[in-house]
Order: sequence, then structure tokens, then C-alpha cells
Amino acid sequence: MDKLPDFVIIGAMKCATTTLHDQLTRQPGVFMSTPKEPNFFSDDANWKRGIGWYASLFADAPAGSVRGESSTHYTKLPEHPRTVARFAEHLPDAKLIYVMRDPVARAVSQYIHEWSEGRISEPIDEAIERYARLMDYSRYAMQLGPWMDRFGPGRVLPVFFERMTASPQEEFGRVCRFIGIDSGRWVEGTAPSNVSSRRMRRSPVRDAILDIGVVRTLRRTLLPERLRERIKSRWRMSERPELSPERLRWVRDRLDPDIERLGGMLGLALDCATFRDAVLAPGRSPEWSPGSSGAGAREVAHD
Repeated sequence: MDKLPDFVIIGAMKCATTTLHDQLTRQPGVFMSTPKEPNFFSDDANWKRGIGWYASLFADAPAGSVRGESSTHYTKLPEHPRTVARFAEHLPDAKLIYVMRDPVARAVSQYIHEWSEGRISEPIDEAIERYARLMDYSRYAMQLGPWMDRFGPGRVLPVFFERMTASPQEEFGRVCRFIGIDSGRWVEGTAPSNVSSRRMRRSPVRDAILDIGVVRTLRRTLLPERLRERIKSRWRMSERPELSPERLRWVRDRLDPDIERLGGMLGLALDCATFRDAVLAPGRSPEWSPGSSGAGAREVAHD
């Protein structure tokens, strides 16, 4: 029988899922897919490759290892509405991990990512209203709704970016125990992965020219490093963008109903303004309340 994953990190985008994936890769007895994000169940083009292609990503997993992958497209409604049904067809017993962070900070981080990819060029105050996905992916209750309904809260582990940053071993230990690894250890000294603000904004013409071997050699040989960095800085954000106070209130007003529903699922009083403090409160990491489900959490509000 083909090897398939035992667990999947299903999101959310820009919540350190790449760092978590990398940390799991370093654990004995854990096999993580390459590429990190197969996006098999979400992306139609990958789905058409068939379950055999997907299973081939885990063919080299050692016997007895715990297998996993990390595809943030799995919680990108409304873009990928068929994901959960496809997933349940082939992985009915898989465990699911969903990573969250301050919903406004996550949206800002996604904006930086898409700016660096050249998909967004507007200032953040304009972009946050124009591109619904920037806020939709921060509607955690809505994104989780179909998963909770299909698999139940016992199969979905809520993980928090803020807790991974403040107490990495404690939060990582929860993840490892959830997937059946009792001895998981966070590897200190590794740089955060996939940091959008460190990447240069994409430019097809520039990148094509710089990728020519002789140009690349001359650039590294003739241009001092300080000058190269100065040139690169023109293609990077000079500072992290911030929403204006008026736009921040606008964003919070529209995200708060979803975050409040998430709080109800976790047994916490949550909104955008209190998210960080609430998930960092002393004691155990937040878990789903008894009887939690995704009911009533699936609507997508576009304003």
C-alpha cells in the first residue's frame, strides 16, 4: 500500500508553518515531504496528477516513521472549496495542525509577502480593502469550520505563532506529542524560515538578466558588497508597513466577529486587540472547548 501522511499542517499562511515544518524535519522518526507544500488537495493542477504522485512524495520515508506535509493552501477559502472533501477521501484518519497568530499581524505579513512577489503594489491601506484574501486568511474560525465539521476538534491541534516565539519548546512539544513523537526537541539557533521582508521584490526582467552566469560573476567580482546591498535595498521594503489608525479600526471591526467565534471554540474571550495577550496567558496552551465545532463559522464576509 502506498505511503501517505499521518498528519498535515493545514495553515495558516504567514504563521511560521515553514519554520515548524523545518523543525519537524530535524526530528528522528519524522519524515516531512519535499516540497514542503504539495498543495495536492487544494490546487486543481496538482490534484489531476493523481494520488500516486502525492504518495511518491513519501515513498522514501523510513519504515515506522511519522509522515507529514505542510500546505497552507488547504485553509484558503474561498479559493479552494474542494479541499476538505478531497482530503477526507484519501486521508480520513490524518491528524491536522493549524497555526494561528495575531490576525492583523498575519494579514500585514501576507501583504509584505505578496508585495515582494509582485502580486500587490498598492499601499497597505488600499490593499487591505481591495484584496479580500488578506483578511479572509485571518478569519480562522471560518477557515477551520469545514475541517472541524468533517474531522472533529480532537483531530485538529490549535497552535499559536506567539507561543512558538515565546516558548518554542513548550509549543513544539505539544505538536510532537499530538503526532505521536514523545521526544521532540526544538533546535535552537536556526534562523526563521520564509521571512518575506528579507526578500527582494520580484522583477522578471531584472531577475532574468542577473541570472545570466557571466553577469552574476561580474556583479560579485566587480561590485563591493556594500554597493550590492545598497542596490538590493531599492528592491526591498525600507520598513515594515503599518495600517493607519483609521484602517486598523476598519480591519478589526471586520475581523472581530470571526475571532470572537474562534474564542468561543477555545473557551477564551478573544478579539483582534486582545489576541496576543490571550494566547500568551500563563497556563496551558489554549485547546478546543468541549463540544466545539465549525458550525456557524463558515461564512465569508467581503466588505
